[in-house]
Amino acid sequence: MAKLAPFRIAPQFTARVWGFRDLRPWYDRVAVGDPIGEVWLTGDDCLVETGPHAGKRLAALFAEAHEALLGAGAPSPDSPLLIKTIFAREKLSVQVHPDDKMAQKYGDPRGKSECWYALAAEPDATVAAGVKPGTTLLQIEEEIQAGTLEASLNAVPVSAGEMIFVDAGTIHAIWPGSILLETQQNCDLTYRMFDYGRGRELHIAKSLEATRLTTRAGKIAPHILADRTVLIDVDYFRVEWIPVEGRRTSESIRGDEKPGLAYLFAAAGAGQLKGAGFEPVALPPRGIVAVPAASPEFVLEDASGPGDKLDLIRITPNWPAQSVVTS
Repeated sequence: MAKLAPFRIAPQFTARVWGFRDLRPWYDRVAVGDPIGEVWLTGDDCLVETGPHAGKRLAALFAEAHEALLGAGAPSPDSPLLIKTIFAREKLSVQVHPDDKMAQKYGDPRGKSECWYALAAEPDATVAAGVKPGTTLLQIEEEIQAGTLEASLNAVPVSAGEMIFVDAGTIHAIWPGSILLETQQNCDLTYRMFDYGRGRELHIAKSLEATRLTTRAGKIAPHILADRTVLIDVDYFRVEWIPVEGRRTSESIRGDEKPGLAYLFAAAGAGQLKGAGFEPVALPPRGIVAVPAASPEFVLEDASGPGDKLDLIRITPNWPAQSVVTS
């Protein structure tokens, strides 16, 4: 397998009615038109920013170099994960995402399970994940029509550094007060149940069909290991916090895992990847670098300014066991 060096991906700033006009200090970006609610870090249309494939869309790179990116045995050549930062100035819609089976029933390749890592949170920050025990589908349908659906939602307080899992089928909503790093299946299917009268399309029938009244959604306790903290490890994705004391080798970042696609996100501070055969790759604050399965070995150095420190999040696809190709 030909080597494919790590590369930075340019963020894609996405307009949302519930977003902010000014993303500083998180990103040096002020909206010219509609407010920005999401910064897509690994979207199919995001551009490769460094290396020989600079200027190419991420989906195109996966189409032509999927084995170098993903390694042997991946069940699909497609980009597996969509990673975003979420900036909610107003409440998002109350919504639900389908699982793979339902998505495929309606002609889409995959459903959407996701997780939220709180990069920052105000003291009263809250999200909704799931419904209160005893809630029925009939009750949900009636409350959608009455505009009282929030009363049945399970409110979850959020603090910086916490991880919340939202598996497919979970009714959920993001409310103002936190800045979230969202990792999800590479799918943007959203069925809106209720949207606070904004006039956007609702998908009530499909949202009710997708809904599971009992899911695994909620806070995930971190699993602290000697060299990292596993924030979540479920089907489709694994998210880790990895300490970088000055510098760290690619082998130590990978740990016990066999080589495969990984994304390195700088939650704070900055880094630089250096290795034989490729130009150094800068990892800026809130930036992301893709490390292909066929990457040469490298060293990640903390390149933060005075008084700052690289806060590294590593995100990898986690194929469900039944989908992995073994031959």
